[in-house]
Amino acid sequence: MSENLSAFAYLIASICFIMALRGLSSPDTARAGNVYGVVGMVIAVVTTLAAPGVLSFSMIILGVLIGGTIGTVAALKIQMTALPQLVAAFHSLVGLAAVFVAAAAFFQPSAYGLGSYGQIPATSLIEMSIGTAIGAVTFTGSIIAFGKLQGIMSGAPIVFSGQHPLNALLGILLVVLVVWMCMDQGPGLFWMIVLLSLAIGILIIIPIGGADMPVVVSMLNSYSGWAACGIGFTLGNTALIITGALVGSSGAILSYIMCKGMNRSFFNVILGGFGGESAGPDAAAMQDRNVRTGSADDAAFIMKNAGSVIIVPGYGMAVAQAQHALREMADLLKAEGISVRYAIHPVAGRMPGHMNVLLAEANVPYDEVKELEEINRDFAGADVAFVIGANDVTNPAAKTDPQSAIYGMPILDVEKASTVLFVKRSLGSGYAGVENELFFRDNTMMLFGDAKAMCENVVKALE
Repeated sequence: MSENLSAFAYLIASICFIMALRGLSSPDTARAGNVYGVVGMVIAVVTTLAAPGVLSFSMIILGVLIGGTIGTVAALKIQMTALPQLVAAFHSLVGLAAVFVAAAAFFQPSAYGLGSYGQIPATSLIEMSIGTAIGAVTFTGSIIAFGKLQGIMSGAPIVFSGQHPLNALLGILLVVLVVWMCMDQGPGLFWMIVLLSLAIGILIIIPIGGADMPVVVSMLNSYSGWAACGIGFTLGNTALIITGALVGSSGAILSYIMCKGMNRSFFNVILGGFGGESAGPDAAAMQDRNVRTGSADDAAFIMKNAGSVIIVPGYGMAVAQAQHALREMADLLKAEGISVRYAIHPVAGRMPGHMNVLLAEANVPYDEVKELEEINRDFAGADVAFVIGANDVTNPAAKTDPQSAIYGMPILDVEKASTVLFVKRSLGSGYAGVENELFFRDNTMMLFGDAKAMCENVVKALE
């Protein structure tokens, strides 16, 4: 394929990627956005394979078969509750791929048109070093995020004395190594950059608590994009540069939105984090407080006599896979002429858009799903707020307790509804480890049990 034709094909692929991001900005156009993304990637891959420098189609096909098989099996078997872990795992692979490509370009520069070994232009070395460092940070950082989300390691922040000065020192050392490698081009320096970046990836993620995981997933998404962009410059691949820049910038913007949703400074989250499962209150003390409890029959009676119901889904709904039963419950309420809407907090779940994806899977109409800014003022006029598995995002401590770890985070004002029906397994704290005062309010009725079973029982009572 000629150079001009390749450039044109990459341009078409890049336009498809931009249209994909545009489509994914709304549930109504998300399917079309995915189609644009797939078409763009097919064009980019075919164009790359048609380049005259491709020497071994057999190895490429083998790699595609292995990677495609792993991806297909993972996509088919993964539960929606584990989607954040899957995203983190995929981010780690993108980072690792960037490191491998950089290593290949460093040790075989002639294959990439970068001159001979030891005589690589300084600009290419800078691009290569940046791509390598970001890729390595993304790899280990994503593995730590995966471990925290999967429960393999504690979601609590892991901190130690002198942590921030150590990170700053390692960052400075990394810059020194990059400058040194540009002058010396020794292989030992390259591997030192890789190892140091791997260590930094671990150190900047372990102090981030479980409550900040949505931001971490978004941030690592941005890192993976910038890693790909850096390697794109090294390879002179236009599609990779544009795609990486799109992913990197969109991930950075999303991270900012998530931090704004938690009223957190982005740099504070990255450098320290907050929350963690070990920070919860004394369970025995909570049990001593008065709690109003009810059954599925009670909940069905209250909602059947309501004029408006606002449903607030959270991670507990995801764990129980209760979205289908919840939609069935909502359909029965709507059949009785009751207004039903869903309120989504920007950090509900374990990754951005987690609740939206689950509700879309259950075929909940998009126009019934409202973001915090759209619906928060409506709780005061709602007869019932049905909270299913959401904890931290409804906790009044975010507004009333300056000592709370979540103080200042915008929350859904479910407490203002006439009645709050709270579906939860126990009185345990949320992922941020903060006791929820809402459990003990006079207008709150706790519905203890599995979220899916509770919704199914409510459906039976409504019928």
